[in-house]
Amino acid sequence: MKKLTLLALMIVNLTTIIACHTSETTSSTTEKTTATTYTTLSKRFINALRNDENVQPIIDSLANVEVDILANELTNDNRKKAFWINVYNGFIQVLLSENPDLYQDRNDFFRGKRMTIAGKLLSFDDIEHGIIRRSKIKLSLGLLSKWNVSDFEKQFRTEKTDERVHFALNCGAKSCPAVAAYDASQLDEQMDKSTEIHLDATSRYDEAKNTIYVTSLFSWFRGDFGNKKKVRNFLKKYELLHQNARGTSIAYETYDWTLYLDNFIDL
Repeated sequence: MKKLTLLALMIVNLTTIIACHTSETTSSTTEKTTATTYTTLSKRFINALRNDENVQPIIDSLANVEVDILANELTNDNRKKAFWINVYNGFIQVLLSENPDLYQDRNDFFRGKRMTIAGKLLSFDDIEHGIIRRSKIKLSLGLLSKWNVSDFEKQFRTEKTDERVHFALNCGAKSCPAVAAYDASQLDEQMDKSTEIHLDATSRYDEAKNTIYVTSLFSWFRGDFGNKKKVRNFLKKYELLHQNARGTSIAYETYDWTLYLDNFIDL
């Protein structure tokens, strides 16, 4: 009888040890899973839109996530850019698909507080110029920064402006870059690819005039791209100008603001 009791106690103790170990493993796995919950969710947002799926649960999750949880995940610029680019592009598709008339007054459309992220009502301008472009004044050509910045913006804005975001953000116009699902772990490669694709599609060289015509984005955000030498180097990097090109003038194409949705691309 004593042997049976001892055996029973050993089984109970072994069961407890296994249960504790399982609990610890599950907890650890949960922590690793939640580390990318919302960056992954933002990517799913784009893919769900592309596949005509119901995105309301995703919109609700983005609206209701606690600020601290989101901040603890968006801990570097790649995560921040991937998340906010996907959110921006996703809501452009949602809102303009539901109500295309909003695009008739574009200034009001981009300024208006139209989406809730982590309990904060935001505009497209808040996301693009405040968070992604690190508190730049919208109409300053990228040359001036805002002096009155909200705590939310300070918490989530990037550490450094990345000029390639202009070839990733889609504002709903025909001249905008295509929409892709950005992944923080592959962001640099994806943004290089999206930049290459958009520049190739929107640029042309006039040999007779020795002039390259490029998107107006280079003019509107010249502070992000830098001086003319840096713009030339940028164009050379993406093989729009030869490395030894000299004397080539840069001109800007007219931007086509025709509403153009469902323009998705794989990177």
